[in-house]
Amino acid sequence: MKLRPSRIRQRVRDNQFATTLKINLNDPRVIEIAGLCGVDGVWLCQEHVPNDWTSIENQVRAARLHDIDALVRVSKGSYSDYVRSLEAGAAGIIVPHVESAEEAQQIVEWTRFYPLGKRALDGGNIDGAFCLVPTEDYIKHANEEVTLILQIESPEGLEQVEKIAAVPGVSGIMFGPGDFSHRIGKVGQITDPVVVAGRKRVAAACKANGLFAMTAGLVAPLAELVEEGHSIVNIGADVIGVSSYIQERVQVMEDAINDLPVELKPTTSTAYV
Repeated sequence: MKLRPSRIRQRVRDNQFATTLKINLNDPRVIEIAGLCGVDGVWLCQEHVPNDWTSIENQVRAARLHDIDALVRVSKGSYSDYVRSLEAGAAGIIVPHVESAEEAQQIVEWTRFYPLGKRALDGGNIDGAFCLVPTEDYIKHANEEVTLILQIESPEGLEQVEKIAAVPGVSGIMFGPGDFSHRIGKVGQITDPVVVAGRKRVAAACKANGLFAMTAGLVAPLAELVEEGHSIVNIGADVIGVSSYIQERVQVMEDAINDLPVELKPTTSTAYV
């Protein structure tokens, strides 16, 4: 029996770009739709989304069903907060608001097995095929195929990014332009030169240490992001897709009503006019 390899890691190894979709809605069918549409992974969230562990497990299961990776942005917390997603079968985790190499080292120790870390051994969950694979295979797979992405979102974290990227066991880093812009007093100005410089510095630190650089969105032309060294691109979010579609359909209805003959138009205002 073989454990499932990471689709994202394989794409990057093949010198391809990997795509993810941010998921805010906790219905597993959204993940299934994303898989059917061809993304390489989904970015699940426990930091800003009210996901309980059962919801996360079901969403991860939906991703595995369609052979796409589930990356779970965990709640900032303890060892258990980080490994539960991995034991549920997530292909990796994203840890938000990392600000020092010491913190990065602690995260590696919690989430990597020996010799990289000190993660406690179980194997009785889906990530270890419910003890149906040899322990040595389970540990090797977890250390080589599970992705650990740290998120840099503050000036303090940015100042330490070169040291953070040098910590063995880290797979990649994602720059958070939204929170970073907020922290420097330029809320939402993700194209501000200071924010862009921060993004480029993170990508450069990743390149220098052989790590993945993940972008939270198409915050710049793809060619620019690729030149910087980004290989994992988040292409959008489910809530944005749903709201955009609804807005478009409402506009279609408004236009259709406006095109009606006068005798067929409503005589009182409606939701559309």
